[in-house]
Amino acid sequence: MRNTARWAVTLGLTATAVCGPLTGAALAEPAAAPQSLYAPSALVLTLGHGASAATVTPERAVTLTCAPRPSGTHPAASPACAELRATDGDFDALGAGSDVQCTREYNPVVVTVDGVWRGKRVSYERTFANECVKNSFGTSVFAF
Repeated sequence: MRNTARWAVTLGLTATAVCGPLTGAALAEPAAAPQSLYAPSALVLTLGHGASAATVTPERAVTLTCAPRPSGTHPAASPACAELRATDGDFDALGAGSDVQCTREYNPVVVTVDGVWRGKRVSYERTFANECVKNSFGTSVFAF
């Protein structure tokens, strides 16, 4: 009779431990779903002086995350994300500032962008004639 009582207590405790989480509040409400789903937008931008990314050593690099909110080491993350959203992530569509006047000095600057924009892989490279031209192109995105 003692063994029967022990087995009954053991089975009861085991059943409580296994099935206990399945009763009460756990069954009353399913886990909360995320408020909104978003595709990731995280980029790494680099800058170096030279004619092409293949031969240039990056001198500066920043991160830019635009979803779920602007962040990263980019000095102007919010305006840069707004510009990219306006062009749907098309870096070539970023226009040069109309009131910017740059010299014709040729001191090439290479900017590269690698990462993910709205869930799609991005790899972009652009060579600017000089630092002034780079800063005028895409106003905030390449100003780092």
